[in-house]
Amino acid sequence: MEELAPVQGLGYEVAVGSIDSPSAKRMYKPCGKHTEGKFPLYGIMFNFIDLRYNNVFATVGGNRATNYLCLDNGSFALLQAYVDEDKDESFYTLSWAHDHVDKSPLLVVGGSNGIIRIINCATEKLSKSLTGHGGPINDIRTQALKPSLIISASKDESVRLWNIHTGICILVFSGDGGHRKDVLSVDFHPSEITCFASCGMDNTVKIWSMKEFWSYVKNSYSWTDIPSKFPTKYVQFPVLVAAVHNNYVDCTRWLGDLILSKGVEEEIILWEPKPNEKSPGQGSIDVLQKYPVKNCKNWFVKFSCDFYFNQLAIGNAEGEIYLWEVQSSPPVLTARLHNAQCNAQIRQTAVSNDGSTILGVGDDGNIWRWDEIDHPTKKHPRKDKKEKVEKSRHQPRHGANR
Repeated sequence: MEELAPVQGLGYEVAVGSIDSPSAKRMYKPCGKHTEGKFPLYGIMFNFIDLRYNNVFATVGGNRATNYLCLDNGSFALLQAYVDEDKDESFYTLSWAHDHVDKSPLLVVGGSNGIIRIINCATEKLSKSLTGHGGPINDIRTQALKPSLIISASKDESVRLWNIHTGICILVFSGDGGHRKDVLSVDFHPSEITCFASCGMDNTVKIWSMKEFWSYVKNSYSWTDIPSKFPTKYVQFPVLVAAVHNNYVDCTRWLGDLILSKGVEEEIILWEPKPNEKSPGQGSIDVLQKYPVKNCKNWFVKFSCDFYFNQLAIGNAEGEIYLWEVQSSPPVLTARLHNAQCNAQIRQTAVSNDGSTILGVGDDGNIWRWDEIDHPTKKHPRKDKKEKVEKSRHQPRHGANR
């Protein structure tokens, strides 16, 4: 394990948002950076799938995926680095999973060549390569309740559900009711295992159900023939198509039964989906509140939250990170993080399990770190935002196809 020392000369720059309540203040100091190379870094993520490793994070960029340990002294320790044999590969996204049998941590990555690589971090070997997408892979998410299941979003206008234990592509979400341009982001519902959301360049967020096709998921675990002979099912129609944004939608995440989605309009929107059970694809939405982010018009910029969904972090084109208290109403900007040495686009952030450490990666090939000053030890359980938002402060209701 190679320890990477904190960078000297960064100073003790504290960044705090414009807030009124002293109890809401969260003060952070820049701790350091680590330079991976001259290529952009597109993804970073802590391992929330296995909390034994919740201080381990990974990054992707170029044809490289790298694991680090977040140390208490503000620095990083390099654990493992994986270099794809294809020099032209460019990884865009990653997700954590674990082995179906021995629970070894798995790192799942994908990018420009459309192949999903599954890396076993215990054996330090490539476990599987999943092929099927006809274009670059923009996002991968793991089903936390069943970590053998992942979904992938691609430029080929489809979302695919995979069993990484057997290597089977179970379901393909595409067709008449599917996305009409690149799919940029996906996310599983946190408690309803058969539900997920997707979004993309067609300016829509789509909610899908797998309940009718769950027998295919069950069969994927016991399949003994080669994966290519599995009777993969195509699903063409979502349960709701929501036009929440007027431009590309490049990140979507569930918050309880509500959805956070980000477009290129310099804001993240929290909204409630209301599908019409009698008319698949139809329904309405309630826009609940918005989280503005200045200088954030570029696409493929993704936000993240801590394990308890208390803090939301999003970067911008000037190297800043906006930190929102996501479960407060009205929204509270708790900090705006900046380092004088960082002025490149932050592509993705990672918030530690308890929100005490914020990481960011972007176009300059650096990993940037901020640590909270005097972080409280008390942790709050994950809450359903739907119970906490005061509807009297909500934005007016909008139709799904406004």
